Amino acid sequence: MYESLASFAQTWGMLLFIALFLTAGAYALWPRNQQKFDEAARVPLEDHDRPAAADEADRTHKDRNDG
Repeated sequence: MYESLASFAQTWGMLLFIALFLTAGAYALWPRNQQKFDEAARVPLEDHDRPAAADEADRTHKDRNDG
């Protein structure tokens, strides 16, 4: 019983992981997603004077004062 369950899990588990790997690879290489990934790749290189949390706090403060 154990051997048949282990064999089933190994075979189908391997096929599942191959399918997931191919799906992730296709998603990453799909031409429509290129712009999104290019923008994400440039984020660390952008020059910001202060952290994003400070920018978010300013926007929240401005929204409260405008309304």
